[in-house]
Amino acid sequence: MTKTLMESLRELIEPIISTEGMELIDIEYRQESRGWVLRFYIDKEGGLTLSHCSHLSAQIGDLLEIKELIPHRYTLEVSSPGLNRTLKREKDFETYVGEIIQVKTSQPIDQRRNFKGKLLGYREGEIMINSDNQEFLIPISFISKASLQYQFPDPNKKKKAN
Repeated sequence: MTKTLMESLRELIEPIISTEGMELIDIEYRQESRGWVLRFYIDKEGGLTLSHCSHLSAQIGDLLEIKELIPHRYTLEVSSPGLNRTLKREKDFETYVGEIIQVKTSQPIDQRRNFKGKLLGYREGEIMINSDNQEFLIPISFISKASLQYQFPDPNKKKKAN
């Protein structure tokens, strides 16, 4: 899929999602075993329900049918980004400072391409991550994939009494 089509989809769909008080996180369009899938990842403060996704799916489906941007059959999906949500935009990195993230880079940084650790900050097109007790500055332009890494609570850790 060309970037132009992705941009067209974002421009067309984002206003609908925003009007509903939600945020468009990402768009995927790829061929899977069952055929082509067009997937919109959305989020909302306080979380999403199945009803939110179903409601938006109907609106988006109708609009895409009218606009005929995609010339062949595909399956439309509208879903939550999940616990290990993808980070792509500068806003994503600013929002999740302090969280554990996983990053893959297109070019090596200190002879590494994979980093997992605490996101320490974002500034001027770079993120700072503490991975393996080292701090790394990674240009956003080098990031091929980044996502939150949900940390399950340690069942052995005792809660502090008030």
